[in-house]
Amino acid sequence: MVTINSEESGKKRLQSELAQLPAVDELLREALLREFLPRFPRPLVADEIRKLLAKVKDKVLRENLKVRNLLAAEIFWPELEKNLVEFIAPALKKVINASGVVIHTNLGRSPLPATAVEQIAAVAAGYSNLEYDLNTGSRSIRYVNVEDLLCRLCGTEAAMVVNNNAGAVLLALSALAAGREVVVSRGELVEIGGAFRIPEIVTQGGAVLREVGATNRTHLRDYEAAINEETALLLKVHTSNYRIAGFTYQPEMRELVALGQKYDLPVIEDLGSGNLLDLKAFGLRGEPTVAETMATGIALATFSGDKLLGGPQAGIIVGRRELVEKLKKHPLNRALRIDKMTLAGLEAVLKYYLDPATVVDNIPTLRMLTVGADELKKQAQRLRRVIKRSCFASARLQMRVATSVSRAGGGALPMVELDTFALFLRVQGQSTTRLEEYLRLRSQPIVVRIVDDWLVFDPRTIFADEFAEIGRACRELLSL
Repeated sequence: MVTINSEESGKKRLQSELAQLPAVDELLREALLREFLPRFPRPLVADEIRKLLAKVKDKVLRENLKVRNLLAAEIFWPELEKNLVEFIAPALKKVINASGVVIHTNLGRSPLPATAVEQIAAVAAGYSNLEYDLNTGSRSIRYVNVEDLLCRLCGTEAAMVVNNNAGAVLLALSALAAGREVVVSRGELVEIGGAFRIPEIVTQGGAVLREVGATNRTHLRDYEAAINEETALLLKVHTSNYRIAGFTYQPEMRELVALGQKYDLPVIEDLGSGNLLDLKAFGLRGEPTVAETMATGIALATFSGDKLLGGPQAGIIVGRRELVEKLKKHPLNRALRIDKMTLAGLEAVLKYYLDPATVVDNIPTLRMLTVGADELKKQAQRLRRVIKRSCFASARLQMRVATSVSRAGGGALPMVELDTFALFLRVQGQSTTRLEEYLRLRSQPIVVRIVDDWLVFDPRTIFADEFAEIGRACRELLSL
């Protein structure tokens, strides 16, 4: 009997405690007095209040806590404000990339030149002639403005653009090989970031995969032995950051093209990064230009707009006119088409390539990839001075400029290491992992590397106007 009375007493106490929870309307009136409204939308404030009240109720029931303590003004209202500010703040925000990875997939790949950003803003703010011919007053094709540019730069008859390179490959296979066989070297059946697997793309395109050769060696005779009346095309695939070294062999592209011509089969290549500038003059080897690839006689090539090209995300297709026209007319093209902002940015970037003498200075990605060691050393030393001034030369702050390695990133220039000078930093008495986390979680995030318990700031990927913010962030580290 005593146990029953105790249980009933406990239930009554909880009911009495929960009865002290205020109504949402009551808290909304107080939120108005505290100037939460109209600073935040009323429906949002109401929803967040309900969530906090549910959280309070749960703590009362699970942890036997007091409502008045959980709803204390100094606890409840700051938490509500924090939740509202975090929700309203943009989820996609500017990040300072101090990692030294130039084409950083997780950080949005290539930063755009200022003119491209301005053109995007101008087109996005109002109406545009996206599919309207101002000369004739009639409808036009949305990528007509960039098609001529791409043909000039790549030496091709026709071009088109979709939303990304995976989409470009999928469209090409769907339009040219659905229900038929596509011949691919076994060593090129790769999976690239984001689970982009070549065998699955071939299948999704409605084609039948016919893999040939061995993982490390595929000969021209392997391709020829696979060709039959069901063969639609021969496909070459850029293997991105995956490489097989040692005892390997792949036929030259011209040999494969000649084989395709012998059997009246188009040869298509997924170039991956899509390089429009000869980077060998800067010591960066391994990636032929798109024009060099097209000069071999291949029928179509696809590549990305936001890797070595340095533009917005896009899947670019260049090649023979009759094949490109088939792709343009395919129903899948509409599902993969790009918008006006992408086109505006891509056009601005492509126009820089018309002058190879100045393109490196105008496209951030190319500038970062080709900057010299002497300049990087100067920038690392400048960053050290900025941080030292910002931190009032604190003895707790340890810094040194030393050699390091940057990366092209994004599947571009695989296996190529970029020598750099970087700033190595740590704070006495603080965990380096904690410092890295703090920088990453700031309202203005800074992404760095950790090497041998040092924070590494690589100036290769840091813009000049970001140095001051890094200095302020390092001053904050001293107060942790």
